[in-house]
Amino acid sequence: MFTSRGPTPRELAVQALSSTERGYDLLAPKFDRSPFRTPDRFLSATAEALRPLGPFDAGLDVCCGTGAGVSALLPLCRERVTGVDFSAGMLAVAAAVPAGRAEGPAVDWVRADARALPFTERHDLAVSFGAFGHFLPAERPALFAGVHRALRPGGLFAFPIGAPQPVRSPWHWAMLGFDGVMRVRNALWRPPFVMYYRTFGLAAVRDDLADAGFAVRLLPLEEFGRRPDGSPNWRLVVARKT
Repeated sequence: MFTSRGPTPRELAVQALSSTERGYDLLAPKFDRSPFRTPDRFLSATAEALRPLGPFDAGLDVCCGTGAGVSALLPLCRERVTGVDFSAGMLAVAAAVPAGRAEGPAVDWVRADARALPFTERHDLAVSFGAFGHFLPAERPALFAGVHRALRPGGLFAFPIGAPQPVRSPWHWAMLGFDGVMRVRNALWRPPFVMYYRTFGLAAVRDDLADAGFAVRLLPLEEFGRRPDGSPNWRLVVARKT
């Protein structure tokens, strides 16, 4: 939830009228006190699901923001964890917070566009949390190809994904309304701010991952319960580089 220490309505309005990169530079100092930060329970559930699939030497957090995902990777990786983001402001906040223990894996921060990751077969594990709404469907092939290139053979790319909200849910209509407002905003105002909630459907994402060279499987995140039809509310997508 929003708090008195988080971004003000005016700050959010300025962010929303900026480019995606500039908007996050502006939001960075208060990002961790906003509802946009990935909740710790998602980070913990992802880490626990990945732990039996290790060990991992080098981890990569794609679109790391202020570093919450990097902290979740530290107990899983033995040598190095890298956070990559295109926002200099978010990376500055991340780098200012001590990560892990002195005897743990090394941590580094890299500024780069996730659609053109500057790595080749350096990592065993890549994760991403809450960032995919910033990529249009046409941009996913470049994003997934870059992650595939960054992983060593057999490496894993993992991220949580939620089941679609039922039509009767207020969240369904809230996300639909938000996406509609963003489309109008981007049609009328430049530079665009790309953020959509309903452009990352599981079926299309699986197809794009397969096209990029991944073998995909889904792990239920039981902590978040199941829907009336028995399907999980949240799954962990685990894509292995083949």
